[in-house]
Amino acid sequence: MMKTKLIDEEIKYTGLELAPHWIYKNFKIQGDAIVAFLGECEVKLTEMVDVEDVINNEPIYSKKMINFICETFNIGMVEGVLRQRLLITTLKEVLEQDYNIKVVRDGDDLFIDGKKLSVSIATKSATSVLIHTGVNIDSTGAPVDAAELNSIKGIDTRKFAQKVIEKYANEIEDIVLATTKVSGR
Repeated sequence: MMKTKLIDEEIKYTGLELAPHWIYKNFKIQGDAIVAFLGECEVKLTEMVDVEDVINNEPIYSKKMINFICETFNIGMVEGVLRQRLLITTLKEVLEQDYNIKVVRDGDDLFIDGKKLSVSIATKSATSVLIHTGVNIDSTGAPVDAAELNSIKGIDTRKFAQKVIEKYANEIEDIVLATTKVSGR
């Protein structure tokens, strides 16, 4: 079962949080979990796990993001990337269905009107697969042409984050349950 938590305090995301057992050590949530928190996002090249971004000299910055960190145990990297794409698709669905916003997904990135709304990476540790996805709330200082949730009328970013983590966890649980309803031949 995927556990969820919307963190009350703001946390600056630096890339160091994408580490095994970070959720457990900081919030006492053991096992598969997804947490969301708001805060500044600044990932320097020295803390980046995305080798392509390092090669291209593309650090990440946003004045304020909703950051999602997910840790899943006992899965491989391919399943981890599939789960990352499921999280991205969940974000897209919530924005389109609840806020009537046209969102384009390209791989693990989301765009509104051609502007980048999100960053995302999946990586494997010795014990788990970790996912970080950040969604711009205030993209001031971003090194790319960026979209932001602040421009969406009527969006409550905390309620949005809560809906996303619950919907994602329910989808994972439903996928696992679906594997138990079929008989082998």
